[in-house]
Amino acid sequence: MPKKYDIIVTGNYSVDLIFTGLPGLPEIGKEVVGTGFEMIPGESYNSAVAMHRLGVKVGWAADFGDDDFSRFALEKVEAEGLDDGLFVYHKRPLRRISIAASFPGDRAFITYYDPDPPIPAVLKMLPLTSARFFYLPGFYYGSLFDAGLALVRAKRMKLVMDGNSAENITLEMAPIRKSIQNVDIFLPNAREARQLTGEQDIQRGLLKLGEMCPLVVVKDGPRGAYACVGGEIIHSPGIAITPTDTTGAGDAFNAGFIRAWIDELPLEKC
Repeated sequence: MPKKYDIIVTGNYSVDLIFTGLPGLPEIGKEVVGTGFEMIPGESYNSAVAMHRLGVKVGWAADFGDDDFSRFALEKVEAEGLDDGLFVYHKRPLRRISIAASFPGDRAFITYYDPDPPIPAVLKMLPLTSARFFYLPGFYYGSLFDAGLALVRAKRMKLVMDGNSAENITLEMAPIRKSIQNVDIFLPNAREARQLTGEQDIQRGLLKLGEMCPLVVVKDGPRGAYACVGGEIIHSPGIAITPTDTTGAGDAFNAGFIRAWIDELPLEKC
C-alpha cells in the first residue's frame, strides 16, 4: 500500500556554509573576516525539517549522490528522524553547495550545483505515494511544472508554492501566470511580489496576485505578513525581535503557516 503523508516536499538539498559577523561583502583582491561560521543543510531540507519538527508527516522527494556533501546532508536527515522513503540515490556526485554571507537584514550567496538528474526524484516517487498537500519550495514553471502538476491533480493534492526564484520573472510572462493560476496557496516574500507584479505597494501587488490564486500570503519581514483571499486583505503584524541570521526565515514561516493550515485554523491564526 502506498505510504501517505500530510505533505510531500520536493526539491533538493544543499550544504550551506554560513558566514556571520561580516563587516561587508569582499571586494576583488581583498579579504573580510567574520565572527561566526556554521555548516548546515539547506534548500528543501529547511522546509522538510521545519515541518517535521512541527509534527507534520512529511515526505521529502530528493536526489542524493555518493559525494561527501550528500553524505553530510543524509547524516543530518537521520539525526532529525526525517522520513527517507522518497529519496533517490545516485552513483555519482550530486554536490549542491551554497556560501552565504549573512547580515541582520538580508544575505548574499555564491553557489555551485552539479547537474541534476534528467528525471528528478519527485517524478519517480510521486506515483508511488499520496498526501493532502504538495509543496514546491521555490517558483516552478514550464514543462517540469506541467508534468508535476498533472500528477498532483491526479492524486487530488492541494498545491502550495513558495515565490523564491533566481530568475527575473514577472507576470508579463505567460508561463509565470500559468504557474500562479494553478497553485492553491502561493507564498512569496515582499521582494518577490514586487518583482512579479511591478507594484511597489505590497497590497496593490497582493491584489494582483490574488486575482490568479485562491490564497496568496506575502511575507514582509519585520512588518509581518499579508494574506489575500477572495479579494480581501488580512494583515498580521510582525513580532519585534533582534535578528542575528535570517537564513531559512522564509522556510520557517512557510512551515508554520502550513502546519496551521493543515490543522484548519482560521487564516488570521495561521
